[in-house]
This record gives sequence, structure tokens and C-alpha cells, in this order.
Amino acid sequence: MIKLKRAYEKPSRSDGTRILVERLWPRGLTKERAALDLWLKDIAPSPALRKWYGHDVALWPQFEKRYRAELRKKQDLLDLLRQKEREGVVTFVYAAKDEEHNSALVLKEFLESAEE
Repeated sequence: MIKLKRAYEKPSRSDGTRILVERLWPRGLTKERAALDLWLKDIAPSPALRKWYGHDVALWPQFEKRYRAELRKKQDLLDLLRQKEREGVVTFVYAAKDEEHNSALVLKEFLESAEE
């Protein structure tokens, strides 16, 4: 089971393995408060894609498509995430304010659909 949670929300035991899936560390968040088990910078969208998107919801459909294409090239990291999921609950921790348009959501859907 994969859950999603903003980095600024309080960690919970029910989160299981907490994995930060952002390239950049969330602003103003201490390592202690983040309570992360793993930080997978390289599973996040590329700097070029992140900059292009710029949180412009009008670009969301194209962002999703481009990010999924990037994910298909990261088999080793996807395998690691699948292994963590087999071990128990995994929570993808992300920094974006928008809970409906963020890369963690795309990553979760990608893994659940096994679309590689």
C-alpha cells in the first residue's frame, strides 16, 4: 500500500516507511520533523521538467505524460520502491501545496498501474 503525505504534516506510525520523493529538501523542515526513512531525489522529476511545469495546472496533463516518460527510464529506483511496498506500508512524502497536482501522485499512480 502506498500513501501520500505532505512533508509539513505530522508523521504517524501508520505511515510505515516514509520516503521523500522530492529533488529539493522541503523549505523550513528539519530532518527530525521530517522523520524520513529514505530520500529518493532521483525519482523526482528532472530539474528541467520541474522548471518547465512551474506548478501551472494548465500544463498538468503534459507534465504527467513527460514525468511518466522519465519514470520509465528509472527501473532500478522503481524496483526499490516496489520492494519497499512489499515489505509494508509506504508513504511518499512531498512538499507541493497542491494535493491533486503533484509528482508524488503521478509516481504512486504509475507504480499502481505497472505501466512501464
